[in-house]
Amino acid sequence: MDPDDAPEWTDDMVARAEIREGDKIIRRGRPPLGEKAKGVVTMRLDADVLASYRALGAGWQTQINADLRRARKLKKA
Repeated sequence: MDPDDAPEWTDDMVARAEIREGDKIIRRGRPPLGEKAKGVVTMRLDADVLASYRALGAGWQTQINADLRRARKLKKA
């Protein structure tokens, strides 16, 4: 069988595709986190504030969360 003879994948075929490791189906996206799941929000921040957090590198969103917890005097979840 020549792989070049296979049909072109359509967007619908890609959307329905399953990735497997043995008998286990690997699902795309983030797994459900239960009751402790974080909410998704959109915020408008001053450009310099955003730049300073992004300059921290990976985990900058987590740092914003930690700073907001401290500012609001919230206990760790």
